[in-house]
Amino acid sequence: MRRHDPARLRPGLGRLALAVRGHADWQESILRKVVSGAPLDAGDRAEAAHELCGFQRAYFDRSSAVLWGYPSFAALGVEHWRQHRIADELLGRLAADAPVYVEDFDELMTGSDSLEQMLASLRQEIDEAWRDRDPLTDARSRGSMLSELRLWRTLAQQGVQKCCVVRMEVDGLQAIRDAHGPVTADELLVAVARYTGRRLRPWDRQCRLGGDDFLVTLPGADLSIGQALVRRVREGLAARSLGDAPGGAALMVTASFGLALLDPEVSVEDVLERADQALLLAKTAGRNRAINWDPSVTTGVRLPRLRLDDVKS
Repeated sequence: MRRHDPARLRPGLGRLALAVRGHADWQESILRKVVSGAPLDAGDRAEAAHELCGFQRAYFDRSSAVLWGYPSFAALGVEHWRQHRIADELLGRLAADAPVYVEDFDELMTGSDSLEQMLASLRQEIDEAWRDRDPLTDARSRGSMLSELRLWRTLAQQGVQKCCVVRMEVDGLQAIRDAHGPVTADELLVAVARYTGRRLRPWDRQCRLGGDDFLVTLPGADLSIGQALVRRVREGLAARSLGDAPGGAALMVTASFGLALLDPEVSVEDVLERADQALLLAKTAGRNRAINWDPSVTTGVRLPRLRLDDVKS
């Protein structure tokens, strides 16, 4: 389940590094035209110039798909788009014989440095993600998840990308531990984490919070997309055996899910609390359910505030 093995990420990173260098060449050519008034190329001011750029092709190359779950990767795409918009504005003003704003010129000059810094941040995120693993399930541990969610929140504030946050709890794992022992329960937990990871998209993240609790982040997903992704996991778990008990009987488990959208207007901690509340509703409603956080339920017809530990089996 090593979805973020550096060996799998290396091809995409290599293409991006080459693309950033290519972007620097493009930037230099645009600056020369701005300074010297050299004639423009046909594609310099095309409506979709950024989509024709080599950087964009590398960004959306199949080898880069596993990088989409990193905040710095999303920021790279936005910064690339912004640099093309600045260039278009500068070239448009030149074509109209209008004055060029110094601020725009300076931003274009530093554009490649910005991309290089974001690429370095992406490499750092990958290194941290690889070190930050739960030793039992190989899911992410909670160590760096809060800082990563804060980065996603910043991107949401900028209107870059939505992110759905999911709390997941394996139903009835304590009963299996009591009946068959901790080794069987741990093996089942590993199987659940592996199954979940394989049903998520390559750029989604799964973090083990502890015990039978997981946190899943779904970058680019709203609640509707989140529900569809979770449904695939939930129904698949409920329909298959993930192992055998010591006596040979098939072990079947389900999971409950609480979903909340990463709201740029509230703190990450509050978003996690919303997902907790939705998970509590899913559990008290009978388990094997996925429920979205709903303020009309959690603040209007609010359930008594229970600790999740109080309703675990």
